[in-house]
Amino acid sequence: MTQTANTPDSEKDPEFQEHERILSPEFLSTVQITDLLTEDVDGVQEKLRTLLNFKNLQTCLKDAILVDYYVSGFLWAKEMDFSIVQCSKFMTLLDMLLQNLKTLHMSLEDNIKWLGEVMAEIGPNHSQRIDEWTVFDVKQANAITDYLKISIFQHYKLYEFMFCCTREEIVIGTEQVIEIVNPAGGPLPGPLEEGISLDIYSKFIEPPPTSDEEMKGLDQEQGLEESQPEPDTLDMDPLVGFTMEDVKSVLAQVTDDVLRDIQTEINEKLQIQEEVFNARIEKLKKA
Repeated sequence: MTQTANTPDSEKDPEFQEHERILSPEFLSTVQITDLLTEDVDGVQEKLRTLLNFKNLQTCLKDAILVDYYVSGFLWAKEMDFSIVQCSKFMTLLDMLLQNLKTLHMSLEDNIKWLGEVMAEIGPNHSQRIDEWTVFDVKQANAITDYLKISIFQHYKLYEFMFCCTREEIVIGTEQVIEIVNPAGGPLPGPLEEGISLDIYSKFIEPPPTSDEEMKGLDQEQGLEESQPEPDTLDMDPLVGFTMEDVKSVLAQVTDDVLRDIQTEINEKLQIQEEVFNARIEKLKKA
């Protein structure tokens, strides 16, 4: 009797079960992918940060690197115009490659080998392939491989160092030692004037008190000094102390200097005019 009922999951073809095992993990659901596709760069970064529960991007370099890893991958998939399912599988692939390095400590060669096996399952394969199993075509599979070469594989050593090497935590700070003044009665004297006896402080340091009568006298003296008018110097003759001969001598010297400058300027102008006339006369003679 031929069995026509549907085959249970436990009796499915092992190859089909292997396909389901590889395609089943979802790093981001289709709903989350649909939501991210409507966001710009900043929106994608903020939502991925929230989904990954990274809270210290400004202070934690590791969190910032991981967010950049996922954001760059998603934006690349968006530029490739992948479908929602393709974006989901590609993001899962990115996460699994990182988990192989972080959790399983795979070497670069082992991770590349694992990628080849996975791409053989979710990518095109001409031997006994059912169309519904194929997620990426040949061109897309090659583009994914090229992208992974320049992203995680090219910087594999850096990712290994980030996950597998412990780094020394550097605390930047300054220690300061502050001395506290001992209470009164200790072996050391008190600070400032408190270390001096009251008699010495009152006699030599503290200013003596000023009585009200002395203050009034000082105010009156200051008022008298301010009320005294200053001598009026505007009415004094500026020529006091000079004789008539001194004034004539100064005026003569100033007049000679002025006339000398004028005479020099006139001579220079006459000489220039003379040269011009001589040049004209020479031209007339030649004509």
